[in-house]
Amino acid sequence: MDTFTAAARGIGQRLDALPVSSFHYKIILVLAAGTFFELYEVFLTGILSTTLKAEFKVAGPALSLILASSLIGAFLGAALVAPLADRIGRRNAFMVTVATYSVFTLVAAFSPNETVLVIARFLAGVGMGGEIPVVSAFFVDLLPPKQRGRLTAIAFTVAYTAAPVVGFLSFTLAPASPLGVAGWRWVFALGALGAVAAALMRRGLPESPRWLASVGRIDEADRIVADFERQARVAQGRPPVQTDAPSVPAPARADLKSVVRPPFRRRFLLLSASWGVVVIGWSGFGTLAALSLESRGFATTGTLLFVSLTFLGYPLGSLLSIPLLDRFERKWIVAVSIAVMGALGASFGLSTSSVGIVVAGFTYTLVSNVLSNALNAYTFEQFPTNIRASACGWIFSLGRLSAALSPFYLVAALSAWGPSATFIGIACVMALISAGVVAFGIRTTGYSVEKITRST
Repeated sequence: MDTFTAAARGIGQRLDALPVSSFHYKIILVLAAGTFFELYEVFLTGILSTTLKAEFKVAGPALSLILASSLIGAFLGAALVAPLADRIGRRNAFMVTVATYSVFTLVAAFSPNETVLVIARFLAGVGMGGEIPVVSAFFVDLLPPKQRGRLTAIAFTVAYTAAPVVGFLSFTLAPASPLGVAGWRWVFALGALGAVAAALMRRGLPESPRWLASVGRIDEADRIVADFERQARVAQGRPPVQTDAPSVPAPARADLKSVVRPPFRRRFLLLSASWGVVVIGWSGFGTLAALSLESRGFATTGTLLFVSLTFLGYPLGSLLSIPLLDRFERKWIVAVSIAVMGALGASFGLSTSSVGIVVAGFTYTLVSNVLSNALNAYTFEQFPTNIRASACGWIFSLGRLSAALSPFYLVAALSAWGPSATFIGIACVMALISAGVVAFGIRTTGYSVEKITRST
């Protein structure tokens, strides 16, 4: 075994041996704060769709473009910004994503017309698209294998409180004009300013030791891990116990060829298909919920209230996932959640009473975030450190492209077929991808990332 491989092996070993302590939670909370505003952006346009439709007097393709603009930007961000994390480091890539999102979301808040809004939302989406791939790569790099799922779920539970926050902010502010400024502009501006605060919190983050080791910066990686170990000894009163781990590859440039060759080809294709379909249900619900209620005759204020209540399921579903992700195999959590989510979406589309709509929508969002947390962890576990952010960025970019295209055909389907047929169609597609995960997915729960990435 060469000197580099032995040293890099030791870095991964020591990180996996660390007991969970306050420094893990500190890093998790800082990363979760930034992800909160990425998710704030995801839900923002969908929940304000009826407000923006009235504000700019748009419909049809023009409305779809407003809804899709940030998702198109996110497609490019995931493909172009996320791979930066494999080249310039996880921490530097974080700062790029948050800065881009903050600046252009603030521009969106002051948009004088729909053209400026679309451009600003597109550029904010570029930053948004790189955020979750970079954060998730950081989590997989740092968190011990036996608690990786639980700790990732805690972080995303904090982040997913963005869904009801943006929902109730929109419900409160959209009909009003504080200080003579339209309420929807305040909702955009608050997201931008909050992201700036999150960026300031991130300045104290260390770089990922696994990434440093993967690019040959062993001494820096060793200093950071040694600091983690000192903090662990203070917290636990004893040194961490090291365990054996397989070697990791020497530094290599991340490229698409590395991702599409065995054993990663099948994983890449399955996960790309999974994200491509899941975001139709996940983002599609955020896009269609308010519009589908409006199509059934509910007033704008009523739709905002109903959607805000259903969005409470996002953080609660994330909370529910915490005890599940390390207790059960993540492959099975992903497959079952996709199927159940599709069935609940169909129920939402078929519901006509206020109670039925809220119950179906709430349980849908609840299950969707069990799925989201499980699929995030499941995806990032399957690729080695030197190509992790790049591979997952490309997977996310395909998902974002699917999400960006979805408003064009989903809004058209809603108009042509109504909410029942539209949501039933989504459910059928999700059932197919659930079967694919059952047939071709691999097991990951409880294994070190080095072992997972070396398995066939």
